[in-house]
Amino acid sequence: MGDWLVSIAGTPEGARLATILALMSAIAHAMFGALQKGRYDPWLTRGAIDGWLAVISAPVALFLVPWPTAFTAWMLAGALVIHFIYKCTMALAYEKAAYTVVYPVVRGTGPLVTVIAATVFFQEHFTLIQWLGVACLSGGILLLALRNLSEETIDLHALKVGLAWAVAGGVMVALYTTWDAYGIRSSINPFTFLAWFFFITALDFPILAAIRYRRMVSRPVLKPLIWRGLAGALIAWISFGGVMMATRLDKVGEAAVLRETSTVFAALIGWFILGEKVGPRRLFLMALVALGAVIVEMGG
Repeated sequence: MGDWLVSIAGTPEGARLATILALMSAIAHAMFGALQKGRYDPWLTRGAIDGWLAVISAPVALFLVPWPTAFTAWMLAGALVIHFIYKCTMALAYEKAAYTVVYPVVRGTGPLVTVIAATVFFQEHFTLIQWLGVACLSGGILLLALRNLSEETIDLHALKVGLAWAVAGGVMVALYTTWDAYGIRSSINPFTFLAWFFFITALDFPILAAIRYRRMVSRPVLKPLIWRGLAGALIAWISFGGVMMATRLDKVGEAAVLRETSTVFAALIGWFILGEKVGPRRLFLMALVALGAVIVEMGG
């Protein structure tokens, strides 16, 4: 299957599959973010997710795919560092601010920086119409964050700190999207990069979560958290794996932009599942985000 995916990269068939994968990734990532922001401490939740990711990915990496080359191993080492920093910024942001504030800021910052990086590193160029789509999408996402922000009643200092970490998270999204795209494109078998990526980048947070759990005065019940972690691990394979494969098949910038429609799905999750408010203005901004993604996809 790996050979077939490589063979359709850059073709119309590959572009169609990349679009499907990017949208699947968007839905999955919204679910992933909601899991991490749920009623459990975000550090513990991420630790449970990564623990299951390591368990699920280890046999695939060790026995089912070719071993990475020296260059792929170097790219994986870089991914380990970049994703560790990203996960820390997200956990710190979710500690301080609401999911519907943090998530749009992260996702609104990421695509603009990613498109610029894709222009520099992959020689991808957007048309003027596509740049209009990027403006609609990122602008809609950031306005959605401002709308959510206006309704927050938590401590102002905590909110500012949460927003600062969210912006840092958005920059890390752009960095890891660009790095991972280069890594999976340079790997002979894309599934080698994916399997080893999920295995090695999942080894850090279970340790941090265990240390944090031992230091807690009031410790949560672990059984529900463990099952939440399993669900998150399966979703992560679709979310991160889907967008990485999309960047292997088609343009990095377009995949990154389409993936950020996750903000729309995140708002719907916040509304229906987390009980957060959604009004006509927020619905309009969600539509603006979706319109921006359509413009980027159709304007190429």
